[in-house]
Amino acid sequence: MIDVRRSADRYRGGAPGSGIESLHAFSFGRHYDPDNLRFGAILACNEERLRPGAGFDEHPHSHTEIVTWVVSGELTHRDSQGHATVVRPGDVQRLSAAGGVRHVERNDGDEDLVFVQMWLVPLAPGGDPSYEIVHGIADSTPYALPEAGAMLHVRRLSAGERSAVPDAAAVYVHVVRGEVRLGKAELGPGDSARITDAEHLELTAGAGAAEVLVWELG
Repeated sequence: MIDVRRSADRYRGGAPGSGIESLHAFSFGRHYDPDNLRFGAILACNEERLRPGAGFDEHPHSHTEIVTWVVSGELTHRDSQGHATVVRPGDVQRLSAAGGVRHVERNDGDEDLVFVQMWLVPLAPGGDPSYEIVHGIADSTPYALPEAGAMLHVRRLSAGERSAVPDAAAVYVHVVRGEVRLGKAELGPGDSARITDAEHLELTAGAGAAEVLVWELG
């Protein structure tokens, strides 16, 4: 089964007056929706848009796997474990909050910053926080997240190119840019699909290039 969710239907949040616009795919903050709390291990898939100088001041997380994908611009990240990095397009950043961690996320650059941030439930609570950044992950190279029993696949497709969707009990698809066809569904930027019992499905790019994030969920 394929459950398509459109970008226009995401919950709008953030603080526009402070240069922050957030689009939430799942129940989040004041946008409480008991019928949209999670899909498999995924708790959140937020599109964040930060103007130059805007950002999220130091705030806490716990018992959450946080994976960030930068679409455009540069994300400055610092956390209470002493990590300080700049995340750019093509990089995968993971913060395992474990028993508790605090971090800061800012746009210290001169252009707008757009990133997708996904929160997943760990298989076991507690433990020590950890951090990882993979610079310039190659197309179709899977990024394993064993802490949540999940695998992230990055798909960069040229016009008309096809790519198989993993056969899995649950798959989450988020279109970063471009247009793709998934089964009989047409998806555009910001659209997503929640797939159960995926089997022999393909993604096909439209008339232009496309970039898609695919979560294979255990």
